[in-house]
Amino acid sequence: MISYPFESIPAEGEAIEVADGVLWMRLPLPMALDHVNVYALRDDSGWTIVDTGFDTAAARAIWARLRAGPLQGLPINRVIGTHHHPDHIGLAGWFMESDGAELMMSRTAWLMARMLQLDAQERPPRQSVDFWRRAGMPADILAKRMAERPYNSADVVHPLPLGFTRMSEGQIVSFGRRRWRVAMGDGHAPRHLTFWSQDDHLVIGGDQLLPSISPNLGVYPTEPDADPVGEWLDSCNRMAALAQPDQLVLPGHKLPFTGLPTRLQQLIDNHHGALGRVVDALKKEPRSAVGCFDILFKRKIAAMEFGLALVEAVAHINHLRLNGAIRAVDERDGAVFWGA
Repeated sequence: MISYPFESIPAEGEAIEVADGVLWMRLPLPMALDHVNVYALRDDSGWTIVDTGFDTAAARAIWARLRAGPLQGLPINRVIGTHHHPDHIGLAGWFMESDGAELMMSRTAWLMARMLQLDAQERPPRQSVDFWRRAGMPADILAKRMAERPYNSADVVHPLPLGFTRMSEGQIVSFGRRRWRVAMGDGHAPRHLTFWSQDDHLVIGGDQLLPSISPNLGVYPTEPDADPVGEWLDSCNRMAALAQPDQLVLPGHKLPFTGLPTRLQQLIDNHHGALGRVVDALKKEPRSAVGCFDILFKRKIAAMEFGLALVEAVAHINHLRLNGAIRAVDERDGAVFWGA
């Protein structure tokens, strides 16, 4: 059974103590998922911060209030980036410069974050356009995107200085006056860090362990044949061996929760159900990846969500294709149509 021990959420610039020396805070995001959770864990001489929010003027102002208030003006000794996405590492470089903070990430996450931060584009490259067209992006949306400056990580991520501390699978690390076992997940982001306390029942889940919503599992032009759905299912099954009902999970979004074994099974079942629905639909008629939106999401996709929906639809198509459940049967205006 899943339960939520905290009925209220932290007000902007304030914190809720969720365990001894562990503060839960929130930073705003300018999107449908309008917040990211960040955590501060008290060390002997300061704080370890888990995730940071975007690098924006508003986020920096909120951090200034947090540092003067709940963080008591103490230094940030360490920043942990659970994964490479900008809402989680946007201000990591800022803390490194302001406080001399140590940055702890997986090697793959650090490489991804630094590569994306350095790769600013004024227009989408040809590979992106071809990828969108192949997935079945409608011509009007494709033309609009081709004429626009794409989303760039550099717009919301402070430059990352050279040098970080690498976290590895199975490693035992100490911060926040606790020992933690590192377990890595894949699917939402490569080599995503989760931390499992060896001294109490805390789990830091990032976006790998979310309640009530499923993390986006996306395929991108950088690796068009990737199988994040398969990696995600494998990760959930591995973490099920560590999960206990009474663990308090601190997620990257939404509310801290207990009942992790149930939640992991829900996440697994959710994607198996989606895959089954796609196969059943493709038995009746060929569809492009975008043509599977209604089957996968069971609702109308808004313009703001279109990009994330496309990469997740391609992810489910890739998984089925790589497992031999579907194959390409047609091509129309550059879009591939799939049949079971």
